[in-house]
Amino acid sequence: MTTLKPGDAFPSDVTFQHIPWSQESSEVASCGIPINYNASKEWADKKVVLFSVPGAFTPTCSVNHVPGYVQNLPKLREKGVDIVAVVAFNDPFVMSAWGKVNGVQDNILFLSDPDAKFSKSIGWADNASGRTGRYAIVIDHGKIGYAKIETEKGVVKNSGADAVLASL
Repeated sequence: MTTLKPGDAFPSDVTFQHIPWSQESSEVASCGIPINYNASKEWADKKVVLFSVPGAFTPTCSVNHVPGYVQNLPKLREKGVDIVAVVAFNDPFVMSAWGKVNGVQDNILFLSDPDAKFSKSIGWADNASGRTGRYAIVIDHGKIGYAKIETEKGVVKNSGADAVLASL
């Protein structure tokens, strides 16, 4: 268990689960097929903002966390961000539905971290619930540029879009 910090390399074995957005399955009630998403490979030559939430459809995550990234997506792109992704411990079907409800299509990846495997590997999972913690990481061509976790429950400060934008 190693906490990521600026200057570290992004781990080489990070895989999430994902249901890619498609027009054919754009309705909330339609499901796609989950696939593995090899983040280490996909993000090796890109600038990525990864933010994590304890759970899809929860009040703080749905009202205070995700909307900031949706609204600031153009500003993040202006700062050279290629990919914005949100991760939670929820299964890929729930994450796909949450992305559809937020109307992001494929502009933000909604990824599943089953059993909070990645979050646990960096020491940023909630020990009591086993869920992913609330954090944000900026990965710039395989190197960590920003990595902060929230220390107060229900607070979006260090992991919000404004904090990430200020770090870019």
